[in-house]
Amino acid sequence: MSDSPPPLLHSLKRLSLVTQIIIGLIAGIILALLAPELAKSTTFIGKVFVSALKAVAPILVFVLVMASIANHKHGQETHIRPILVLYLLGTFAAAVVAVIASSLFPSSLVLATHDVAISAPGGISEVMQSLLLSVVDNPVSALMNANFIGILAWAIGMGIAIRHAGETTRTVLDDLSNGVTLIVRVVIRFAPLGIFGLVASTLAISGFDALLGYLHLLAVLIGCMLFVALVMNPLIVFWKIRRNPFPLVLTCLRESGITAFFTRSSAANIPVNLELSKRLGLHEDTYSVSIPLGATINMAGAAITITVLTLAAVHTLGIAVDLPTAVLLSVVAAVCACGASGVAGGSLLLIPLACSLFGIPSEIAMQVVAVGFIIGVLQDSAETALNSSTDVLFTAAACMAQEDKAQASA
Repeated sequence: MSDSPPPLLHSLKRLSLVTQIIIGLIAGIILALLAPELAKSTTFIGKVFVSALKAVAPILVFVLVMASIANHKHGQETHIRPILVLYLLGTFAAAVVAVIASSLFPSSLVLATHDVAISAPGGISEVMQSLLLSVVDNPVSALMNANFIGILAWAIGMGIAIRHAGETTRTVLDDLSNGVTLIVRVVIRFAPLGIFGLVASTLAISGFDALLGYLHLLAVLIGCMLFVALVMNPLIVFWKIRRNPFPLVLTCLRESGITAFFTRSSAANIPVNLELSKRLGLHEDTYSVSIPLGATINMAGAAITITVLTLAAVHTLGIAVDLPTAVLLSVVAAVCACGASGVAGGSLLLIPLACSLFGIPSEIAMQVVAVGFIIGVLQDSAETALNSSTDVLFTAAACMAQEDKAQASA
């Protein structure tokens, strides 16, 4: 009697992971349309997958960054500085795109009195203080709460310290890094099943009825994100690598953006991005730091969300916006976006900061946040897909530019 798998499973196993994810996506849509009640029961599958990603991400980042720095050879090149420039440039450019789009296609909201029990930061200084406190967080607490700024700080510090340790210690740390990476690969292999559960349950439970009243606002938001992903980011990458950027752009959107769209968490997508960076042949010492850092500060989608929703409130209230204020809003949105949490809906809590520029009281600003949660089924998914895929895109662009420079000088 043969122990070989059934022909269908064997055929599916031979397909690429991206193809399997697309099949899971289509199967989830079909199940939600044909059997909504059954589709609701798949919520557990999606939750298990996202929880597994979130569980492995903190320890993966901590071990990988520490091992990379500990085993970093003196004089070996890394490209963190140009990647940081691309992160900040991309986030600010996205905010500018959102300001222009909101001016060309102004949105109106229905704002009424609501009791929205959400705690939002009181100013940019509070956001920056929070970021600084995250850096000096207890390492155990940082790992438990997925505080990636704190994890990065401790991993870098420990990595520098262990560089002075014996060769055996560094080898053990490298083996530990490989072991954690293997566990991550196993989790990622279940992505098609996880995406199937997330899609089926989301469509069956939420549907899109609640979104109909906000079609114009959603169109502006999604339109801005598509423009940044398919026009602005390729322009930035072309400026960096001086050749056709679209093969790299489309690869990052397909292999990182699709997963991020459904997990709705930049933090949960860190393992996916690290695996993609390895497949692209990028410099490990570079991407092991830039990817988790990007999940915290590279927030083009968050900048768009903050800007568009703020200007929608401004337009609804009839407040005039001049050019200097629009530029200031772009800067504030970019800074606020860098402080956005790496979890679903994190950027929405920073909208009151941007609203305060126009004297909009917090009671009304929190109503705008509530609107954000209503349209979050699509808005937050598209935002995370843009944020996360851009982490790999800019890291790859910086690495490729450095390789081209090295080849030219050789």
